[in-house]
Amino acid sequence: MRRIISIHLPPGLDTKRLHLFAIDGSKALRKAIYSVFGPNNAVQRCRNHKIRNVLSYLPDEQKQQVRLTMKAAFSLEESKGITKLKKLARWLQKEYPSAAESLLEGLQEMFTVNCLGLPKTLCRCLCTTNIIESLYCGVRQKTGRVTHWRDGAMVLCWTASALLATEKKFRRIMGYQQMWMLESALNRLVAEQTDVDDKVKVA
Repeated sequence: MRRIISIHLPPGLDTKRLHLFAIDGSKALRKAIYSVFGPNNAVQRCRNHKIRNVLSYLPDEQKQQVRLTMKAAFSLEESKGITKLKKLARWLQKEYPSAAESLLEGLQEMFTVNCLGLPKTLCRCLCTTNIIESLYCGVRQKTGRVTHWRDGAMVLCWTASALLATEKKFRRIMGYQQMWMLESALNRLVAEQTDVDDKVKVA
């Protein structure tokens, strides 16, 4: 039996405009984005997840070098960064093929924020899923000591309480003053896609 997932959107979230989504490698998340927001949105794969996945296939003595190489590549423009990581994958292929395969999977989406031309301070927050994971971590810390859940209402009450407590520790993301640049970049994508569509219609 196929399971149906219901997606509830917060009020005011416009599904007609483009957004930047930072996600891990989950195919279900990607399918949900395409289904609700369409296929043209900018998707940034989480770099921290990617680094952890690649390093999980490597012995300890290789991890530091590969981690530094990947981080250095992520700071480059898209073409140069991809070239650098493909070279790293070729080096890994012989002895650590699983690491090489993991590195190459979804490679282009590692550089979405670079393609948008966002400043490094803003990229640092928008290229990972750490923001939402930090929230989840706060909830786990508040609820982790509960050994017996009386009923569903108790679960909801504790979760809401944990979210409110965690909210007090929220800080503005680095580069928040430059968020207008993200909006400008997404508007530019809309204009480019409109031009392409117009040319297709003319042809």
